[in-house]
Amino acid sequence: MKQAVLYVCHGSRVPKAREEAIQFINKVIPTIDAPIQEVCFLELAEPSIKIGFETCVEKGATHITVVPLLLLTAAHAKHDIPEEITKICSLYPAITVTYGKPIGVDESLATMLIDKMNDQSNVDASSIAILVGRGSSDMDAVNDLIEISSLLKRDSSIKEVRTCFLTAATPKFEQVIEEIYQTNEPKIFIIPYLIFTGLLKQEIDHTIKKYEWKERQVHVCSYLGPHPILLELFTKRVNDAIRNDGDEYLFQKGV
Repeated sequence: MKQAVLYVCHGSRVPKAREEAIQFINKVIPTIDAPIQEVCFLELAEPSIKIGFETCVEKGATHITVVPLLLLTAAHAKHDIPEEITKICSLYPAITVTYGKPIGVDESLATMLIDKMNDQSNVDASSIAILVGRGSSDMDAVNDLIEISSLLKRDSSIKEVRTCFLTAATPKFEQVIEEIYQTNEPKIFIIPYLIFTGLLKQEIDHTIKKYEWKERQVHVCSYLGPHPILLELFTKRVNDAIRNDGDEYLFQKGV
C-alpha cells in the first residue's frame, strides 16, 4: 500500500488567494503520514483535480485520500468534487479512494473568531459582530454558519451576533450593513468567514467604505487564514479520511 493525499482547494481569479491556499496546505503536509501529497484546484486555477489525481498515480499511489479545503458542506463538497472523482475513478479502477469532509462545525471555531476580533480591538459587552459567509443555496451550509454564530455568542461577552451572506442566501451582507448603520451601535466587528482573500473579501471592504461611520468603531477582521485552530481541524479531517474507520470515508465509485 502506498498512501497519497490529494488536497482540493477551491481556486480563485486572485493570484494571492491561490498562493495562500498552497501556503495553508504546506503547513499541513509535514504533519500527515503519507509519502505522496499533492495540491489541486476545483476551478479557476491549475492543476485540476484530474491532473492532481494522475500525479498521485504516477508517483505510485495505491490509495488516494481526497480532502476538500472547504469551510462548510455545500454543493462543491456534495456534488462538484465527487462528480470529478467519479469520472477519474473510472480510469483507475484499481485505486482505492477515500473522500474527506469539509471543516464544518466545531466548538473550537468560536475561539478562533474571538481571536480574530481581539486582534482588532478588545471585545466587550457593547460590541456586536457580523459573521459574513460566502453563501449557498444549500441550507445545510446556511444552518452550519448560523450554528457557528450561536457558538460565538455563547462563548464571548458580545452583545449580539448577526449572520449574513455575500451570495445565494439571505440575509444579504449589504442589507445587514445598512440596518446596522441605521442603529447607534458604537462597536462593530465584521468577520469574513473566508479562509483566504479574494473577490468576496474585496466586496466586503468596498461595502464598508460606502458609509460614513464617524466616531463609531467599525473593525473589519482579517479572513481566517492559517489560524492554528483551523489548521488543527483540517489536519483532523485529513487523518480521519486516511484512517477510514468503518469504511466511513470510502468513496463509492459511480455514485
